[in-house]
Amino acid sequence: MDPREAARARARLAAAVRESLGGLGYEEVETPCLVPAPGQEPHIAPFEARFVPEGGGRETPLWLHTSPEYAMKRLLARGFPRIFQLARVFRNGEVSPQHNPEFTMLELYRAGTDYRGVMADLESCIAACAAAVGGRTLVARPGGGTLDLAAPFERITMAEAFREAAGIDLGDADGEVDRLRRAAEAAGLSPGAPGDTFDDLFFRIFLARVEPGLGLTRPVYVTDWPAPMAALARLRPDDPRWAERFELYAGGLELANGFSELTDAREQRRRFVAEQEERRRLGRPVPPLDERFLAELPRMPEAGGVALGFDRLLMLLTGARDIRELLLFPAAEFLAK
Repeated sequence: MDPREAARARARLAAAVRESLGGLGYEEVETPCLVPAPGQEPHIAPFEARFVPEGGGRETPLWLHTSPEYAMKRLLARGFPRIFQLARVFRNGEVSPQHNPEFTMLELYRAGTDYRGVMADLESCIAACAAAVGGRTLVARPGGGTLDLAAPFERITMAEAFREAAGIDLGDADGEVDRLRRAAEAAGLSPGAPGDTFDDLFFRIFLARVEPGLGLTRPVYVTDWPAPMAALARLRPDDPRWAERFELYAGGLELANGFSELTDAREQRRRFVAEQEERRRLGRPVPPLDERFLAELPRMPEAGGVALGFDRLLMLLTGARDIRELLLFPAAEFLAK
């Protein structure tokens, strides 16, 4: 794509996001990129950037944020009802046709609702963006065919997706790797490596059998993830085997990840510590916990939130096959091969 056309398409998409979410009552906010504690996700590597006081003094470890999530939830705790941000975020080591180490994320949070309310807002925003960028909600898929981005999107639970695509009763596994291994073998699938965790084996099956068939003609929300993958989501009160988490897939791309937000600070600390232990097991650096976030979390109201890859949405709307087509200065130009 011509660089000027790519820049114009990006500007139209950003304007459409602001107009659509503004119409839904959201306010745009801006939070720092440099933070004292990054996310703890085991498979995400943050960039460390130490602060050195001019004229001498003690250095302070800081990180470029991998998401504005913690800061935005602190704003919810301070009374902001509906907020969004088009944030520049940073993740070390991620370079591929869908990844750049610096990219743009649309993140939004809404108080007084759960993941269902956020899914409705997001699909309304995406449909409006498609109409603004391309003139209609029907877009061409790079591999052929079309994708209809008109709301509402399809919805399927993770248990239904596993049963239909892999022949596995995910609920029966109940978050235990040995049960999932036996179910995989019974379905004629690889049981994975001996040291695999539940997450490891889950994603082996998901990536091989489930994800390739998601959202090919219409976007689909995959909801209700196994409890071990709750991350920052609350568990379903009627069935705690499942977390109120969703991911959005469209045209072969994973576009978004969202939750009904957890507001129990003690449980959130326990999950962070478990993620730190997993980082140690994987040999990754273990950053400190965000104590400011944990201190304000009990004041956060019931809320839903979602993070969407802005560049990936732009790829979908323009038919780009590689994120580098849409970046004026992609990192791959200067990174060592």
